This record gives sequence, C-alpha cells and structure tokens, in this order.
Amino acid sequence: MQILVLKIISLFRFYLSFLMKDKIIAKPGFNRWFVPPASIAIHLCIGSVYAWSIFNPALTKEFGVVTSSADDWSLSSVVWIFSVAIVFLGLAAALAGKWLEEVGPRCVGVTAALLWGGGFVVGSFGIVTHQLWLVYLGYGVLGGCGLGLGYVSPVSTLIRWFPDKRGMATGMAIMGFGGGAMIGAPLKTYLLTLFSTPPTYLGAESAVNLVTEGGRRFAELANGKVEVVVASATEAAKLPIPSDAGVYVVGTGNTGAASVFLTLGIIYFIIMLVAAFSYRVPAKDWQPEGWVPPKQEEDEKSMISRNHVHIDQAIKTPQFWLLWVVLCFNVTAGIGVIGIAKTMMTEIFGSTLPNIATVAFAGTYVLMISVFNMCGRFFWASMSDFIGRKNTYHCFFVFGTILYLSIPYAASAVSADPTVTWLIMFYAATMIIFTMYGGGFATIPAYLADIFGTLHVGGIHGRLLTAWATAGVLGPFVITYLRNLSVEQAITDLVAKVDPKKFTEKFGSSIDQLNELVAAKSVTVDKLMDIVPHGTVDPTPSLYNTTMYAMAALLVIAFFANWLVKPVATKHHVENTHPSN
Repeated sequence: MQILVLKIISLFRFYLSFLMKDKIIAKPGFNRWFVPPASIAIHLCIGSVYAWSIFNPALTKEFGVVTSSADDWSLSSVVWIFSVAIVFLGLAAALAGKWLEEVGPRCVGVTAALLWGGGFVVGSFGIVTHQLWLVYLGYGVLGGCGLGLGYVSPVSTLIRWFPDKRGMATGMAIMGFGGGAMIGAPLKTYLLTLFSTPPTYLGAESAVNLVTEGGRRFAELANGKVEVVVASATEAAKLPIPSDAGVYVVGTGNTGAASVFLTLGIIYFIIMLVAAFSYRVPAKDWQPEGWVPPKQEEDEKSMISRNHVHIDQAIKTPQFWLLWVVLCFNVTAGIGVIGIAKTMMTEIFGSTLPNIATVAFAGTYVLMISVFNMCGRFFWASMSDFIGRKNTYHCFFVFGTILYLSIPYAASAVSADPTVTWLIMFYAATMIIFTMYGGGFATIPAYLADIFGTLHVGGIHGRLLTAWATAGVLGPFVITYLRNLSVEQAITDLVAKVDPKKFTEKFGSSIDQLNELVAAKSVTVDKLMDIVPHGTVDPTPSLYNTTMYAMAALLVIAFFANWLVKPVATKHHVENTHPSN
C-alpha cells in the first residue's frame, strides 16, 4: 500500500510539474510589469467576497422573497457565512505559507481557482435544497480556503519583483482584492434581478382574510389555508421589480440566489485559472536594472532591516504579535461593517430619507465601498514608501477613531432632522474608513518585509493573516450581537407605546405572544412603526450606534500596539539562530 501511495504521488508530481516553481522562472529580459495584471485578476475575483452583503436580503428571504418568512434564514445566521470564509482565508494562508515558498504562485493559484469556483457551486446546491450547512461548506470552508490561497499567492512574488517599491508592489498585489466588489456588486445585483421571480400576490392586507397560528400568518382561501407574508410598502419597494404592499404567498417566488452562485462559480474559475498560468518568478539574485539597495544607515531610519528572520523564529518575536494585534483590530473595525454594508445603509437612512436611500442607492454604496477600498490599498501602501509603515498605521488609528465616532452622531441626528446632510456625513466618513481598512491590508506585507526581511515574507504574511481569521469572527459577532440587542430593545420600547387593541388587529395576536411573533418574524420594528402613535421617532437609524463605539475603542488599542513596534533584536536574525531554536 505504501509503495502504491508513493507511486501515485510521484505520478501526480510528474504530470503536474508544469505548475511548480522551477518551471515558471522568468527568462532574461522578462518585463516584470506583466506580473501585476495576473495578481490583480485573481484578487478581483476573490475580492468579490466584500460584496457579500448583496446576498443578505436574498438569502434571508428565500421563501418569502418580498420579506422574511418564518422558515427563512435569519440575518445573523447568514452573516456568519462571510465570517467562516474569512476564518478559512486566514487558516489557509497560514498553513500554505511554507507550501507557497516551495511550489510557487502558479500551483497555489490553480488550487485557489478550484476551491473558490467550486465553493460557489456547492453553495448553490445548498441554497436550492435550503441546507444552510452546504452554503457554509461551499462558500465558507472551500471558498474561504480558495480566498486564502489566492490572496497570498502573488504577495511574496511581487515583493521580489519590486524590491525598489515594496509598498507600491504590495498595493498592486492586494489592490484587486479591495476592488473585487466594484465589479462583483453590480454583477451580483444584475444577476439577482435577472434570475429572480416575484411571489404570488393575493392583494392588500385589508382585502385578505388572515389568521395567525404559532406566530405564522396564513390566508384563508377557497381551497384552504396557505402560509403568507405581509409586506409593507418599504419592503415591497425593495424587490428587484418594485411591487405593491400587501399579502404574498410563501414559497411561490425565487430570489435567484442559487443561479447567481452557480454562474459566478464558473466565471471566477475560468478567470483565475488563466491568471494563475500567467505567473512568473524572478531568477535567483535578480534585481531591477540600475537599482542600488539603500544604505544601511538609511534603512535604520525607516525601520527597514537588511537582515532576515526565519518564518519559525518570527512568531517568537514581540513584533509579530504586536503587528498581529494591529491587523486584527484594524480589520475587526471594518469587516463587520463591510459584511452588512447594504443592510446598514438601508436601515439607517431608508426610513428617514426613502426617496434618496433607495435599493439602487444602497447597491451603489456597496460599489463605492469597493472603489475606495481598492484605491486606499494602492494609495496608502504607496504613501508608506515615503512616510513609513508605522506612521501610516498611526494615521489609520487616529483618524479612524474620530470617523467611527462620527457615525452614531449622524445616525442619531438624521432621526430628528431627516436631511441629506447627515447622509453625506455618513457616506464620507465610511468611505475614508474603507480606504484605511484596505490600506492596512496592502501595507502589512511591506511592514513585515521591513521588520523581518524578505527571505520568508510570504510565509510570515500567511501566518499573520490568522489575525484576519480572528477578525472575521470577532467583527461580525460584535456587530450582529450588539445590533440584535438594539433591535430587541427597540421593539420593547415601541410595543410599550402601542395601543394593545391596534397590536391585536395588526398581528392577529395579543402582546402576550410578542416573543413568539418576533421569533416568527411577524413583528418587526418596521411593522410596529405602522401602528405607533404619531410623532414616535423611528429607532432603526440608531441600531448600530453601540457597535460604532466598540469599533472606535478597538482602534485605540491598535494604536498603542503599533506604537510599541520596534526593530527585531539581532538574536532573531537568521545568521544568529537556527530554524529549530
């Protein structure tokens, strides 16, 4: 058996040898500028993960379509799919660091294409069968591993191709990841519109005989009872083809999410495969023509080391763990917001500025997040070549704290004064935040190369991305947990103001059954606002205030972690230690 296994491995290596690192060494005269387009193409594909919030409305309304039904997945359960993908991104990047150094970027890129594209396909089957675990397995686990491998594959390669512009090189390598949603958001929105079909409409709420059983709503028809959802005018307007408020039959429409997953899986696989075969690595001791490495004394001023630290030794240094905290908290502060960006925009401004904060506007908002995320990656990474990596992160944390604190102010103000000024303030603050969020990702590889040298920078970067995996759990958990607490409190406060008789007329059940009605999604803040006394302030825009305060606090902690980063002690350099020590 052992001999058979060894033969299979040998055959595998023989037939796939064209993917290996020694087969893609660039010939003399090769133009290094051919490498960035391949990196950007792969990152544009996997970067569509940032447009995950486009899927949230569809996945939480698979049965109800126009609004969530009792059997539909909740927002909190769907958001965690994004979190799982980010967790496995970090784990795959950490575990594949050494493997990348051995086999090269082409082999890793092809593997990433198989996992990312295949993850979408598996996820589509999960949506069709309404098996949430399959969506987690496909998009979250398999797709997340594809994200991690696709993310790290070009980083060390471009740092070696551009030793004269490390910040710019990593900015190019990771710029596409931030811009993935720029293409992915409108593409997903278009495909969801293309593949969706509206549910059967029974008429206005007053024209249909409704009954409530176990918190669910049913319509009594001539041929028996059917489960229905009652959509408000706001909810009906959010359909791809805006419809009327009223009663819709559960399970008769289609959000189109499954078809979109399948289509994107095929498209992304093809593009990433072509890009992976375009990778080349520089020959040993290659350096740009006419470039002279900076002098040692200049390096010391900018914390750039000309020594190297082994990948296994790096994690024993305080610098690694300080940078881990820096990346983790910077990502946590932004990733939770990105995961529910579209939902947050519509909840904060949809009720107060309905003519401006439309579904199309929210979709454009997600697109602009991608644009600023992408531009921030290139801008801040390039800027770090001039002002230093440490100072760049200081900018992120000082300005970021101020901007996060401005969001609750704008959200609270728009409830009392529904003018477009507060929307502009919110829009500007979040866009600047996302430039710095993306800039943090693009700058960290160059920061690592400065601190630990370039010998194992790809592997060290991969291990540091476990901070991203942690943030992928921490960010969405904090934002959904605090939001759910705010929603529960808002519902309790509104119900206290509602006339019990009106409540019973609206929901077909007494206030005593509130918990049951909330669990079945029959009672929501939006529906309660239809029967509260005139002049009651809608609490929806303030649902994220506590979350923003928490994010600002994390950035303050990250500031001090970055402030403590100093050059690595000489005892950790390769020439002074052994990898096994």
